[in-house]
Amino acid sequence: MTDDIGRAHLHAFHRYDGLEEAPAFGPRLTLEGPSGPLEALVDAPDEPLPGAPVAVVCHPHPRYAGTMQNKVTHMIATALADAGVVAVRFNFRGVGRSAGRYDGGRGEATDLAAVAGWARARLPDAPLWLAGFSFGAYVVMRAQAELEPARLLLVAPPVDLFDFTSVADPSAPLTVIQGGRDEVVSPPAVSEWTAALPGKPHYRWMADADHFFHGRMNRLREAVHREAAHAIQTQS
Repeated sequence: MTDDIGRAHLHAFHRYDGLEEAPAFGPRLTLEGPSGPLEALVDAPDEPLPGAPVAVVCHPHPRYAGTMQNKVTHMIATALADAGVVAVRFNFRGVGRSAGRYDGGRGEATDLAAVAGWARARLPDAPLWLAGFSFGAYVVMRAQAELEPARLLLVAPPVDLFDFTSVADPSAPLTVIQGGRDEVVSPPAVSEWTAALPGKPHYRWMADADHFFHGRMNRLREAVHREAAHAIQTQS
């Protein structure tokens, strides 16, 4: 396990920002982060519901072109918004217009905490959700014990590439979505890690999906939307 994903062959698989997807749109913000300004983007429901959650969505690895406009991150955020969740994406330190330098997940977790604090200050009655794809899922796991979110969503968590043994088990309801043909993250490792967690996480297995859900983006959207809509309907 390494904070730099020390496998040269992974570089080709981490070109996250595919051009086949439409560009992301929404209100752009500049938030104050621990290392300076953080660039953020909000995806809001057309008709926000009282008490609906606010979710902070984390993007994949900055050193391999991961940004808040990555197509999987974009899909997660827009699916959440379609389900009634206010989704806030942001660029980690050193990405886009966000200040700072890559910090292996440590500083990125404090970036997430700053954005979550901003979201909570503006929507104090909204339950906080945290979501992340790949490296972003690792950052979510590093930060979740401190932030105490109401719900977690992890897509392709890189449990064999980063040290997930050093982070606290989640106390919030957790959904994990994993592709069975993932060429970056080990699908069996994700299955074993999820099964060992307390609280019986909801595990959605997409047998024919690769790491980037090529050709399976609509199914990913449907899965995220379904999970979010069900959670909103059943929250107290």
